Amino acid sequence: LTSFTVTDGARDVAVSYRGPLPDLFREGKGVVAQGRLAGLQFVADEVLAKHDENYMPPEAAAALKQASAR
Repeated sequence: LTSFTVTDGARDVAVSYRGPLPDLFREGKGVVAQGRLAGLQFVADEVLAKHDENYMPPEAAAALKQASAR
């Protein structure tokens, strides 16, 4: 069982999750947790790490590169 806290800067929510965490899961980085609220704790069924705003999937980057080469 993994426990961590997510915040929006104004409020904190304790999250518990049982399972492997994504490779990009790091302190201070964005996360998407899906699950349910159980009292004051969020019980996650799935945890996804968010890429930063500059991230682009390799397929999209290749398509843009190909389009700009025309």
